[in-house]
Amino acid sequence: MKTHLAIDFGGTRSRAALFDDELRLLRRAETPSKVEEGMGPGLKRLIDLGKSVIEPGSKPASIGIAAPGPLDAETGVIIRARTLPGWSEVPLAKTISGAFDNLPTFLQNDANLGALAEYHLGAGQGADPMIYLTISTGLGGGVIINGQLFTGWRSHAIEPGHMRFSLPDGSHRRWEELVSGTALGDWARFRLRATDSASSLRDLPDVDGGAVGAAALAGDPLALAVAAQAGRWLGFGLVNLLHLFNPAAVVIGGSASKLGELLLDPARAIIREHILHHDFYYDGLIRPAAFAEDMCLIGAALHAKLQLGGNASGPRRGLGSD
Repeated sequence: MKTHLAIDFGGTRSRAALFDDELRLLRRAETPSKVEEGMGPGLKRLIDLGKSVIEPGSKPASIGIAAPGPLDAETGVIIRARTLPGWSEVPLAKTISGAFDNLPTFLQNDANLGALAEYHLGAGQGADPMIYLTISTGLGGGVIINGQLFTGWRSHAIEPGHMRFSLPDGSHRRWEELVSGTALGDWARFRLRATDSASSLRDLPDVDGGAVGAAALAGDPLALAVAAQAGRWLGFGLVNLLHLFNPAAVVIGGSASKLGELLLDPARAIIREHILHHDFYYDGLIRPAAFAEDMCLIGAALHAKLQLGGNASGPRRGLGSD
């Protein structure tokens, strides 16, 4: 039976899964990434994680790796990812391929793989162009145009989380500093320091995005205000993307997207207020992702399978396949 190994390397957690050729999940495992321990231990942890889902004596046909960008998909190198402090110019695909008998290995931006999965198998089927956004530790995205993954001149597109915005205080922030799990924690800690508003968050030793999301879903007023603030900034960024790409659908995934309408309602209000023309927006344009936390695993396996068969979007090249 032909199988495909998928690895999703994130700033917080790493996951590995084995899929059959029909992309049915066979086995899955995950572990904390612990990127602060450095590249050596981190790479060994990824390799061990991948091997843990493969039965002894069996060999996958390919390996697909999802990782934060910017990265070079052609050479399989992580260039420099803000969610992976200290991980610069890391030959991830070559290292992983070498640990698995030089199997064909394909590295791609995690958000691009999310876009691929949602377009072919999920909430974005039939929508062209389609934008996918993942809102978790940071904010990433991918775009499908004419059925193909759009990766730009040097295969670095798209990095929407690095769009710049001017704040009322005159400072300039990247979009992911305003809309992400990290941003939710930052906004909440600022409000806790600056106000005396009652909040269940005051009783917690660590106020991060997950805690803010849980508090907002439980009805905490301060957390709800933070979610609405992030939602408005989400809306401003989406206005820019809608004007640039005029997509048929925008699919929203990632852990912060679990806030659902608490995040999306304020975003939609901003879009309706600032959109240039009604042809850029319609009810139903913004959709929740069909896949949850395993989206990048599905996308990585799909990408590797398609690349191996020569039908994938983008260049057909895998480290270890020569």
